[in-house]
Amino acid sequence: MFNRLEAPGQDPILSLALAFRDDPRPDKIDLGIGVYRNSEGVTPIMTAVRKAAVELAQTQPSKSYVGLAGDEQFNQSITDLLLQGTAGHARSAAIQTPGASGALRMLADLIATARPEATVWISRPSYVNHQPVMEGAGLTVREYPYFDVSTKQVDESAMLEQISQLGPDDVLLLHGCCHNPTGADISMESWQRITEMAVKQGFLPFVDIAYQGFGDGLHEDGSGLRLLADAVPEMVIATSCSKNFGLYRERTGAAIVIGEDLAQAQKAKAHIQRLARGTYTMPPDHGAAIVAKILNEPALRAEWEQELNGMNGRINHLRAELVSQFRAATDSDRFDYFGQHRGMFSVTGLSAEQLQQLKDDFGIYVVAGGRVNVAGLSEQAIPRVVEGFLAVGA
Repeated sequence: MFNRLEAPGQDPILSLALAFRDDPRPDKIDLGIGVYRNSEGVTPIMTAVRKAAVELAQTQPSKSYVGLAGDEQFNQSITDLLLQGTAGHARSAAIQTPGASGALRMLADLIATARPEATVWISRPSYVNHQPVMEGAGLTVREYPYFDVSTKQVDESAMLEQISQLGPDDVLLLHGCCHNPTGADISMESWQRITEMAVKQGFLPFVDIAYQGFGDGLHEDGSGLRLLADAVPEMVIATSCSKNFGLYRERTGAAIVIGEDLAQAQKAKAHIQRLARGTYTMPPDHGAAIVAKILNEPALRAEWEQELNGMNGRINHLRAELVSQFRAATDSDRFDYFGQHRGMFSVTGLSAEQLQQLKDDFGIYVVAGGRVNVAGLSEQAIPRVVEGFLAVGA
């Protein structure tokens, strides 16, 4: 049977991580895989997370199954975090999933069940999992204009022009904040326009929010999502706790559905549970239990928010340092986009040849397409990154 299989292509991010691991140079720099690292190059366990995990280990009475919906306290808490104060909050339902990728797939399967003829519109470019997950559910995927390589900003006029043509058979997939891979976010004016068009034209907004708290702040990063949730009759959301809780390996996420009323949302949730039964059955408990504990205990929540703010501040400081050192080295503003982007990533526009030269000559590893993980930088590595970029003609 298996001799009929052709060898698949290498994953562009994970293969880069393996090449970095095997590089013996002590001054190599990994700007590839999307994880936050502190000044020592470590992806830390957040203090509130460690405290919650220790307490759970001491007090949790059982490791029995949690059910198809996962941890319901987590589901309610993460829904509150995203939707509290919106009209959509009272008519929403959530299910815990194995990471945001699990949420993407469950919501894609739900859309395919409800409207198999639907077309999902994703940004050009978009998160590497968006297209294969949607297509894996049997949905048609098309792209809307998003990133202008020359300006390193969102081409909002072209984006809005395409969105103005969508209708009830269309699903618009938006990045809630900190766009992956570009780092370029849409303005609140565009969020408002999209909200108005969704209400008028009847397309379904699908928001993937994986980096809340890594842009302008925990509350600020949800502003566009809340604007939609306060106005549209239906909406779906995929959310992740990998970055803002540092729970990468715990695979903690949620799929949230806003319906025309609570009964519709609960019906959709029941369908997602049925779909989950046919895939992973039940999500892992540990990460969700940690998040629920943090969000429901004021002291832990305050500690978590303080540490998250510190991580966010450090990322923005790294961006400011890149801008400052590039300006000093070039006497130009052509790298100012690092300071204008938000979140972990920036797309640099470097060619495949330039990326290869960076790796060969400087030990700097960047994902194909030129996406730089700013959140993986150390302060002491910035001068070498500036030197390498300029040496390859960036």
